[in-house]
Amino acid sequence: MSNGHAFAIEFPSAKAKYGPSQPFSPRKHANHRRSLPLTPALRRLSVMATKNEDDPVYGTRSALSEVFNNQSAMHVGPRVAVRGKPIDPTEPTEDELATLPRVPGSLPFTAYTIAFIEMCERMSFCGTIAVFINFIQQPLPDNSPSGAGRDGQSGALGMGQGTAFGVATFDSLWVYTVPLLGGYLADTHWGRWKTVFIASILAIIGHGLLIVSSLPALLTAPKSSLAVLLIGIVIMGLGTGSIKANVSTLMAEQTAHHKPKIKVHKNGERVIVDPELTVSRSYLYLYLMLNIGAVTGSSGMVYAEKLVGFWLAYIIPLAFFFMSPWVLLWGRKRYVRSPPSGSVLSQTVKLLRLATKGKLSLNPVRTYKNLSHPDLLDRVKPSNIPVEQRPAWMTFPDSWVDEVKRGLKACQVLSWFPILWLGFNQMLHNLTSQAATLVTHGLPNDFYCNINPIVLVMIIPLFDQFLYPYLRRHNINFTPLKKIAAGFLAATLAVVWAMVLQLYIYRLSPCGRHANRCSKPAPISVWWQAGIYALTALSEVLAVTTGMEYCFAKAPTNMRSVVYSLYLLMTAIAGVVGIAFMPLSDDPMLVWNYAVIAVIMLGGFFGFCIHFRKQDRRESLDAAAVVQVDPASMADLQK
Repeated sequence: MSNGHAFAIEFPSAKAKYGPSQPFSPRKHANHRRSLPLTPALRRLSVMATKNEDDPVYGTRSALSEVFNNQSAMHVGPRVAVRGKPIDPTEPTEDELATLPRVPGSLPFTAYTIAFIEMCERMSFCGTIAVFINFIQQPLPDNSPSGAGRDGQSGALGMGQGTAFGVATFDSLWVYTVPLLGGYLADTHWGRWKTVFIASILAIIGHGLLIVSSLPALLTAPKSSLAVLLIGIVIMGLGTGSIKANVSTLMAEQTAHHKPKIKVHKNGERVIVDPELTVSRSYLYLYLMLNIGAVTGSSGMVYAEKLVGFWLAYIIPLAFFFMSPWVLLWGRKRYVRSPPSGSVLSQTVKLLRLATKGKLSLNPVRTYKNLSHPDLLDRVKPSNIPVEQRPAWMTFPDSWVDEVKRGLKACQVLSWFPILWLGFNQMLHNLTSQAATLVTHGLPNDFYCNINPIVLVMIIPLFDQFLYPYLRRHNINFTPLKKIAAGFLAATLAVVWAMVLQLYIYRLSPCGRHANRCSKPAPISVWWQAGIYALTALSEVLAVTTGMEYCFAKAPTNMRSVVYSLYLLMTAIAGVVGIAFMPLSDDPMLVWNYAVIAVIMLGGFFGFCIHFRKQDRRESLDAAAVVQVDPASMADLQK
């Protein structure tokens, strides 16, 4: 639907007084409604229909009906040439934009090539995180110079769990902090294509150093191997973090420039291909490719480490990453690319500094009220500042300030995501340990975390092909903020499920509340964890992909990478907050760990719903652009 305000017109008294020729049912006639812009004539017509009164301006009902006929003819008449130029038959008229159902368009091949690069990034991150723990913590097995455990435990440096946890935590925080730099470079200096290209080269160099650190000749000197590993992590993080900051926006831009077009299905149904729905589809399939990379990396690299050695585990993502620069070179002249915008970020900082001048106080309540005032940025629009008092850097129009306001609203939504990621991270780190206390049916305990990306790969097409089209057909407006709220609720239920399962483990384990140190598992199948991973996957489809889409839709065009980088930063913040829960992340406190996280997430769900209920209502109204009038009721009224 296009932007604007909706004004639905109903005719309850017209039906009773004038006796329509056939019963009127909004649901039955939903596909035959005509939609017209809200004009004074139509507004008065709706009032007369409900009050059975003549109008003081237009006069009698018949006179007003004549005005309506003249106005409707302007909107629903046949296409005509303007100034001798033929009309594109695929370009919808105003009436068709209002009445025809909307569908997402197919993604261009260039979009899938960009998604391939993100798949490589996830394969690298998830695979290396899975391998780092054993590589650093466990000692080199006997008679295995490559570190492969085969029938035993794989290992290399033997530096203990503390060092392994520290390196893995640093890697996660580094990868999710670097996007700020990558987003700044893309929006301000290099552009997205060049930034992703250079980042791919850096990722290749970093992976090369990981391979060097795992060579049998260097494993005999653990400190030297660790030093090379850390240098590789830093360089690789610069690459993969900068890729994450830009690749999703670059993919969405391949479809966002299109205009609405009419498409005729094989059954004769005419629909409108909506660019906004196409952008939403692009994020769904980007997330699908992302999770294909995640499951491939976390499973393939683990088995490569166990059967051959760590050097092969690091070569697998390198082989895929090596194709990324060539893919980007192929698409250099085929991609839709937004140019960098220069000093836009510094202008934004200066604008916010000017707007908040004198608004900060030692009283946090007063500061909150000042900063949340709806006119905070309107006061510093160029039109509200005399020319002689404007700063030299204020060279932008008022419309750009409105874009910054829209971007700040997106940042308000993103500020709630650390709560969501806090729950995700707790399950990511603790469910693997929980699986070791259950009956694993002969599979490694770290294999079952792959249920999450597998479920994601399965349900994303279901959402795209069935659920979302069903909601659109039935006029159910599942807004982005509603999707995010539903994602919060699904994640909360997943944590509650993990808490209940942990409670039963403590009850049934031979070692009671010390199940992690027990040689025998609790008599519970590990497949009871599948529900946790499924709810987490549902939450990611609803909240995470929508958060990505929301950043793209709300951010100023020349700041999309920076705003998306702030979205990624929420993951790093959640990781830092999660460190505070480490004392609860072991026996016998695990039930309390899940309980506290569940309470926090439930509070986040209700807080999000309450805080954004008005904004969601405004966005719902802005999503409706035209007045919908049923032709049967209108025909009866004009009689």
